[in-house]
Amino acid sequence: MQRALLLLTIFLPAMSGLAGGSSNDLAAITSVNSRIRLDIRYATTNNFTGKQVYPCAKACLHKSTAEKLSKAQKKLETQGLGLKVYDAYRPLSFQKIFWNIMPDERYVADPKKGSRHNRGSAVDVTMIAIDSGKELEMPSGYDDFTERASCAFTNLPPAAISNRALLRAVMTECGFVPFETEWWHFDDSGWTNYPVLDIPLEKLP
Repeated sequence: MQRALLLLTIFLPAMSGLAGGSSNDLAAITSVNSRIRLDIRYATTNNFTGKQVYPCAKACLHKSTAEKLSKAQKKLETQGLGLKVYDAYRPLSFQKIFWNIMPDERYVADPKKGSRHNRGSAVDVTMIAIDSGKELEMPSGYDDFTERASCAFTNLPPAAISNRALLRAVMTECGFVPFETEWWHFDDSGWTNYPVLDIPLEKLP
């Protein structure tokens, strides 16, 4: 953890939003579907770095990706459930910070390649009960970089396995591709259509 905090201190001042793209390419998730809940962890200290990394709690995606997410929300609502988003579009500058802390492509994409998050075409989500807002039981917490986060891990309570399967089924049906080492991460099946971006979060809608 001390190493993570030191790296954040070193790299945060050096960040700049110089990559191409426009904020007009992205839409706020809640502007597409206001019923989707947000819990943007990197805008808090409740994340694997132990520090607030994002300057604000914005969650944006390409509009077509956000529409797919809205479709998944509507499907879950028929079962009294909904989505909660942990992370969405992530500027490339922040990807470099995460890579320096956790240079393991099972969990963090190499910024030289760019993450699907950097393209505004990936989302980290879990499910909640609409009535209570309570998160459903899942195999692990968010940002758990262990085998428990893997979609193939089965030494789990039946409810966690069932909930993971439901989330995966609904997201896949709505046009997303699961990420096998993180049960919460889903890529838009059309992610290759979008460029890597480094638009500062403050400039997003």
